[in-house]
Amino acid sequence: MNLRLCRKLAEVGAKVHNGGMTNFALNEEHKQFRAVLRSFAESRIAPFAQEVDESESFPWKSFEACREMELPALAIPEAYGGAGADSITNAIMVEELARVCASTSLTMLISKLGMTPVIYWGSEELKNKYLPRVASGEAQASYCLSEPDAGSDVAAMTTKAVRDGDHYVLSGTKYWITNAGISDTYTVFAKTDPQAGHRGITAFLVEADWGVKVAKLEKKLGVRGSPTGEVTFDEVRVPIANRIGEEGQGFYIAMGTLDRSRPTIGAQAVGIATGAIDYAANYIKNRHQFGRPIADNQGIQFMLADMATRVEAARGLVYQACQLIDDDPDGQLTKYGAMAKMFASDVGMSTTVDALQLLGGYGYTKDFPLERMMRDAKITQIYEGTNQVQRIVISRQVLGGK
Repeated sequence: MNLRLCRKLAEVGAKVHNGGMTNFALNEEHKQFRAVLRSFAESRIAPFAQEVDESESFPWKSFEACREMELPALAIPEAYGGAGADSITNAIMVEELARVCASTSLTMLISKLGMTPVIYWGSEELKNKYLPRVASGEAQASYCLSEPDAGSDVAAMTTKAVRDGDHYVLSGTKYWITNAGISDTYTVFAKTDPQAGHRGITAFLVEADWGVKVAKLEKKLGVRGSPTGEVTFDEVRVPIANRIGEEGQGFYIAMGTLDRSRPTIGAQAVGIATGAIDYAANYIKNRHQFGRPIADNQGIQFMLADMATRVEAARGLVYQACQLIDDDPDGQLTKYGAMAKMFASDVGMSTTVDALQLLGGYGYTKDFPLERMMRDAKITQIYEGTNQVQRIVISRQVLGGK
């Protein structure tokens, strides 16, 4: 039923092109999908969120529940065993999972990120070999771009890939790799021409058992159920068939992938913020001070109104950017993707801080989920390009630069 619903969403869509800009509207199938996901997340994901955070363990029970719902299939084209759902449907899925457990939402986001280069730039051989396994949830994927001295400055990477007959030999270290040690494949960006700057970067799909090593796992502030680690490649041999695109195309692939994934980071931030508002609103209705609910206080009401308004504005921008992933006749995705990620993550952070404040001292304790939501929200301002980098991207687009 879930896969059929997603396919129906993909067929129906809600696209209207008007004056060079793509508009969106949630149709009834989107609304039905959200209702199903809301119920699913509250019953099957929320009960494990605190345990996952405290134990810093991968949320296997939640992941298996997502597999039962066929959620890993959403972002994979139908031709390769997926649902081929539109990007707004994917955003709704991420929102509803993040509303109760950001770590679980990240388990769905990361394989999509790892497979996006394959979907858009991979050979038919790669697509047929790897996409069906990810769609079924049998396999998971990671995305390996950042390095110790090459985060925002991608061209400074030193991981190299040297051609050796019908293979490439990869050597180097990647940092901040989500799903490290869990993933079955790693999409790795490496220099095939060290002297060519960003034009010398090439993308590869590397299987974990070819010699990929996890040197360490980080102890993190938030999304603690999603492992983040240092991944090393010590002369790992990768068949030429596992190169994604052409030699030297890696930087273009990496940036094109991030353009398509940043809106869903915005969706994650919106989901976290929505969960925080929902919890805080229920709390202030039931918390009494001076003989009445604190929700009766105008100052509290104004805080809640501002929070809700900012989140709805962020959601609208996220959906606009998601629509452009599917239909971008004017090349606006880079700008709107950066805007959606930047604005929504800033809103997610400020909203969780304010929601915690509404709980007072209780919000500061681990007996309540607001402190977890606040910690989880912070990473959305950092990964897939810091918000400072997003502002550079946006300003260049506005100024007409490349």
